[in-house]
Amino acid sequence: MTSTARTLLSGLIDYAGLFPPAKLDMTPAVETYARARADAHEWMLGRFICPATRLREFSAAAAAYMPGTFARSGYREQADQGERWRLSVLIDDELNRCLDEIDGFNEYHAAEDHGRAMIDMVELKVTDVNQIDATLDELPEGLFPFFEFPVTTDCRGFVAALAGNSAAAKIRTGGVVGNAFPTVGEIAEFLCACAIADVPFKATAGLHHPCRGSYRLTYEKDSANCVMHGFLNIFLAAAMVKSSRCDRDAAAEILATEDPAKFKFSEDVVACGPHMIEVTDLALARESFALSFGSCSFDEPIEDLTRLKVI
Repeated sequence: MTSTARTLLSGLIDYAGLFPPAKLDMTPAVETYARARADAHEWMLGRFICPATRLREFSAAAAAYMPGTFARSGYREQADQGERWRLSVLIDDELNRCLDEIDGFNEYHAAEDHGRAMIDMVELKVTDVNQIDATLDELPEGLFPFFEFPVTTDCRGFVAALAGNSAAAKIRTGGVVGNAFPTVGEIAEFLCACAIADVPFKATAGLHHPCRGSYRLTYEKDSANCVMHGFLNIFLAAAMVKSSRCDRDAAAEILATEDPAKFKFSEDVVACGPHMIEVTDLALARESFALSFGSCSFDEPIEDLTRLKVI
C-alpha cells in the first residue's frame, strides 16, 4: 500500500451500523465495531455513531467489549489493550436533554471498570442559519459539533455562520432512495464554500463504495440501483480544492469520475485523471478539512478498496 492511500484513508470511516440500510440492532452493531477495532484495517476506522437517546442502550451492549472492562467476549484481549472508544452522537431529541445524556455518559465511562469511552463530537441538523449561533451558545467545551444543512440551495450562508467557530459542516451524500443524492455540482459548491471559509466537514450516507457508479440502494434482493457518489471522489476532490489544486469545475470533474482506473496512487502523489495532489497537501487536508464519512458498513468499503488494489 502506498503512503498516499494510507494518508487518504486513515481514520476515514465512522461506523454507523445502527442506521439504514444496515440498520442493525445495538448489540450486533457494537460487536461489528469491536471486530473492526481488532481487524488489520482498524487504522481506517473512526468513531462509533450513536443517537443520544440510545446511549444507555449502547453502554449496556458495549460493556463486554470496551477497553478497561472484564470482557465476556472473544475480543477481550484486544479490547483491554486498546484506546478508549470514541463516539460521535446524533442530537435526536431536545438539545439540553441530549447534552445531559452525553454528560452522564462521559462521567460514567471515565471510570476504568465501566469501560473506557468518550463522546467528543456531536452531529445535528439545522434548517435556518440562526440555529447555528443559538446552538453554539448552548454547547459545552469539549464537544465538537457538525452541522448538517441543505445543499440543494445556496449553502454559503450556513458555511459563513460556521466560519471562525470551533465547528464543522456535514453533508448528506445519499440515502436509501434515489432522490436523496445531491448532484455533482451541489457537492462541488459545498466543498468550495467550505474551503474558502476554512470550515472542515464530514459526509454521511451513500458512500459505501470508493468510486462513483451504479449500485444497489439497499441490501434487499429487489433493491433498485442508483448512481452513487464515491468516497475517493469526494475526499480527493475536497483535498484538491483545499490545497488550491483545482477549482469548482475541476472538482466536479473529479466527483463525476466513474472509472476506477483513473485513480492512481504512488508514494508521493495521488491523481484522478489529470488532477494531482502531493502527499503533504493531502495530509494537511485530511487533518484539518476533509475529516471523515459515516458508513453503516465497514467491510464493504474495505472489500472494494482491496479489489481495486488501493489497499
